[in-house]
Amino acid sequence: MKKLIHICVVAGLGIGLASIASTQTGAPQTVSQARRAGPPKGPVPRLPSGQPDLSDVAWLATGGNFREHDALMLPATKALFDKRDVTQDPHNFCMPDIVPRTTPFPFRVFMNYTHKAPTHMAIVYEGNIHSFRQIFLDGRKHPPELDPTWYGHSIGWWEKDTLVVDTVGFNDKSWYDGRGTPHTEQLHTTERYTRLDLGRLENKVTIDDPGAYSKPFVVTINATTTLVDEVMEYICQDGNQYGINTLPSPTK
Repeated sequence: MKKLIHICVVAGLGIGLASIASTQTGAPQTVSQARRAGPPKGPVPRLPSGQPDLSDVAWLATGGNFREHDALMLPATKALFDKRDVTQDPHNFCMPDIVPRTTPFPFRVFMNYTHKAPTHMAIVYEGNIHSFRQIFLDGRKHPPELDPTWYGHSIGWWEKDTLVVDTVGFNDKSWYDGRGTPHTEQLHTTERYTRLDLGRLENKVTIDDPGAYSKPFVVTINATTTLVDEVMEYICQDGNQYGINTLPSPTK
């Protein structure tokens, strides 16, 4: 019921946003019409500094197929994977999803900039505890010692029109997907964000985890925008019990 209410609220507010946008840009009248029309075409928007602007819209992402790389699992990783089932998924207990796991909910990029290139970037995710990642674009390095966290420590830089995000310092609590694909605290990810045009964003992610896999591999995340979707409020409390009704029984 909670998810149904959330979807209804998002749909209702989204229609309002789309109607407003249509009066300004001639876009389709509803979010559903915009989605059926597919990603809008047009040139890549740019920041005053010349880099592609990733922050002007909310994105809906798909992809990241880890099934193709099951053969690279080390024996201990495969044994752990075989013991897991969907009822143990940290996602179902309101825990954050690791890079690069995708959900049906949008995310949005925020950058600080004026006439200069941005020095900090945050990615806000609608799903699960309304979480965010912080990415440093100011030239700093990773700290020599890190306490493991869900999203790790991220630094980034531009390579022409591609934003490269390098992350280390993950904990080993999250899953890559609903199947239970594991990772360890040795995980090192390198994301390469490329805005292909007005409506499409590609993220090629190199997974390097010598504690879990025999060699690095790449998964691809494809994201699109309708220009009218937005990140909405999502309530999911740490410690929720998946599949258990925790509400008190009604009194007779």
